[in-house]
Amino acid sequence: MTKERYGRMTGKARSASKLRRAPFALRIVDRAAGRCALVLRRGPDSRGRDRLGRLAAVSPLAFNAGVSLLQEAVKASNGLQGRVELSPGPSLPLTEDWGARVACYAIISAGLRDAGRLGDASEKLRLADGTEAAWWLGLLTGSAGSRAARALRILTGAVA
Repeated sequence: MTKERYGRMTGKARSASKLRRAPFALRIVDRAAGRCALVLRRGPDSRGRDRLGRLAAVSPLAFNAGVSLLQEAVKASNGLQGRVELSPGPSLPLTEDWGARVACYAIISAGLRDAGRLGDASEKLRLADGTEAAWWLGLLTGSAGSRAARALRILTGAVA
């Protein structure tokens, strides 16, 4: 970590500090099938320490279909302007609202193969209210997750 005079953080130190406080994060990775992403959520590990743990994965097909959602989430969560390049590297912090939207998209896109419908679903989640997405995420990660996933897939147009 580097510090300027007067104790202000710069560069990597600032982004690491922001990631430590982030409730969600997005990690872009390259796989044999193409570029994909991992959605991470902050929570306690087995020892009770506060850590980012894997919540869901975005397949290469879903990544390409939902790239506008992912770019908007990174841009809005980090106060960036202009076009955002999603490339492999360190995890990117996400706010509660955008993290919930991206996590919902990752969960409902799992196993789906229709890129057009995935694009429609990502657009609907991009425009969705963050609080509503957080409510759906609670249902998706609960005991009735498969029923909630089916319902959200139908509502967002990811399936017929």
